[in-house]
Amino acid sequence: MVDEISIRKRHTYLTLVVDWESGRVVWIGEGRKYSTLKEFFNSLSDEQRGSILAIAMDMWDPYIKAVQESCPEAKIVFDPFHVVAAFNRTIDKVRNIEYRKATESEKEVIKESKYLLLKNKDNLSNDERPRLATLLSLNKALVTTYILKDYLKQLYRYKYPRWVAKAIANWCNIAFESGIKPLIEFAKTLISYAHGIINHCQFPIHTCRMEGINNKIKVIKRRAYGFHDIEYFSLIIKDAFSYLN
Repeated sequence: MVDEISIRKRHTYLTLVVDWESGRVVWIGEGRKYSTLKEFFNSLSDEQRGSILAIAMDMWDPYIKAVQESCPEAKIVFDPFHVVAAFNRTIDKVRNIEYRKATESEKEVIKESKYLLLKNKDNLSNDERPRLATLLSLNKALVTTYILKDYLKQLYRYKYPRWVAKAIANWCNIAFESGIKPLIEFAKTLISYAHGIINHCQFPIHTCRMEGINNKIKVIKRRAYGFHDIEYFSLIIKDAFSYLN
């Protein structure tokens, strides 16, 4: 797994490389650039790079480039959480567009709806369900967007590449035919990164474990009352996960 963690304000990041099976932090680099991850791969032998079968990550082009250059045979698998999170931003764009076009009475319903649209159906409270139903009854664009959100999650449930490829094509056709600009833009993105979703059929891996790792790193940071040396902080992180060796 490859992911980043924010360690300071103003976009200061560490890139973490974690063994998916054990959860062991195997490498830490400063930044989240192409050169950051490239440094990790340069530290490996040809045999080690060739033994990497798949890498779970988000849709971050600098990381993708580093993987494709260093491990061309490895399959990139885009984490479902990051894909859905990217679409959540699209949902809010559609909501804002529809709010500006709405009547005053419709605006009263739409303006409080952000988290209603982002929540999973199963997590809605008894009070939220009728509110969501009212919202969707008012606006066709929001209905289309909400349906596509559910379809997007289902892409990761397919077991065969040809099935998920067909499902992605269907998803994008719905988005294009809707004429809704944010959905069309996301569909173009989905087409560009489809390989990372299709690869999930062969390698059903993800970066969900990173959430627990990142939380533990934040605890280490708080206990240390901050830090001044990133290299030293990286050693502390590796030591905290050394029991997994």
